[in-house]
Amino acid sequence: MIPYGRQSIDEDDIRAVAEVLRSDWLTTGPAVDAFEAAVAAFAGAAHGVALSSGTAALHAMMHVAGIGPGDEVVVPAMTFAATANAVCYLGGTPVFADVDPRTLLLDPADVERKLTPRTKAVVAVDYAGQPCDYEALAALCRQRGVALFADACHALGATQDGRPLGALPPAMTALSFHPVKHIATGEGGMVLTSDEQTARLLRRFRNHGIDTDARQREATGAWHYNMVELGFNYRISDIQCALGLSQLRRLPDFLARRRAIARFYAQALRGIPVAEPLAQRPGAEHAWHLYVVRLAEGIDRRAVFTALREQGIGVNVHYIPVHLHPYYRERFGHGPGLCPEAEAAYESILTLPMHQGLTDEQAARVMEALAHAL
Repeated sequence: MIPYGRQSIDEDDIRAVAEVLRSDWLTTGPAVDAFEAAVAAFAGAAHGVALSSGTAALHAMMHVAGIGPGDEVVVPAMTFAATANAVCYLGGTPVFADVDPRTLLLDPADVERKLTPRTKAVVAVDYAGQPCDYEALAALCRQRGVALFADACHALGATQDGRPLGALPPAMTALSFHPVKHIATGEGGMVLTSDEQTARLLRRFRNHGIDTDARQREATGAWHYNMVELGFNYRISDIQCALGLSQLRRLPDFLARRRAIARFYAQALRGIPVAEPLAQRPGAEHAWHLYVVRLAEGIDRRAVFTALREQGIGVNVHYIPVHLHPYYRERFGHGPGLCPEAEAAYESILTLPMHQGLTDEQAARVMEALAHAL
C-alpha cells in the first residue's frame, strides 16, 4: 500500500535521538529551547513555544486568547475536528463558516456573515498547506475588533508573497509535527507569535500553570515554584525535539520533493478531465501537506476510493465537515445546509498520496490507478 502520508526517518535522525537519550535531560531540557528557536527562525517568527501536539497548541492558543463561556470563535467547516474542539475545551462556541469552493480555504465573505457581538476570534485553517487570504481576514477582524489566529498545522514551509507563516497577520499560529506532516517529532506542535508576553503565557499554560520549569529552578538552585493558573501538562520532550531539529535540517528538501510531486500530479491530471486539483491562490507558495482533487459530478467517489485501495493506493478523504459530526450535531444542533460549499466538497474530494518519500514510480502508479478507477 502506498500511504497518503508518512514520516521520513534517516540515520541522522536516529543519532540525534540517541544523543539525547545519553544526556542528562529527556524533557524540559536544552533540545526544547533549540527546537523552538530553529522553527521560529525558519518560519519568520520572534517566538516559538513547543507543545505535546498540534491540538495542544490550538488549546493553548485559545486559552491565552481568553476564550471562555459565552464567547464565539469562527472556524472553517472544512478542517480536522481539533480546530473546533479547542474552542469547546474552554467552554466557547465554535461558529462554522463556509469555504471557497476552488481552494477549500476559509471564505472571508462568509466569515463576515457569521460575526456577531459575541465573536472573540477567527481561526483560519491553511487547508492542505496553502495560506488563507490573510489580508482580507485581517482587515475584517481589525474592523470588527476581533482577534485573528491561524491553524497552520498543514502549512510549515508555505509563504504568501514571499512572507513565511510567522510574518503573516495572525497574532498566533499553530503548527503540528505529527508523522504525516512536513517534519515529525512523533507527536508535537508549536505556537508561533511575535509577542514575548504571549510566549510566556503559552509556556506557563503548557506546564500546569507554573511560572518556572525544572531546568530554570535547577539553574538558580531554587526549589520553590508558584502555580498561578490552572494549566495542563502539554510539555514536549527533548527526545521529540531532537528528532524535530534533525528533521528541520532536511525540510527544504522535503518541501522541494512535495512540490515536484504536486507538479507531476497537476500535469497528469490534465489528461483526466473528471478529476481536478484545487486552485492555488495568487502569490501563495504551497507547502503540499495534502494533494486533494475534486471528482466531477456524477462520479461515485466511494467506488473510486474502493477501487484505488484495492490497487494498493492509500487514498483518503480530508475532511468530513466538522459540524456534521455527531458530537456537534447533538451539542449545537447543527446539520446539513449550514455550510453548503464545504458539504458539497466533502462529497467529491479525494486525497492522493503526498509525502517526501514518494518515488517517481509510485507517483506514476498513483496517476495510472486513478485514471483506471475513474
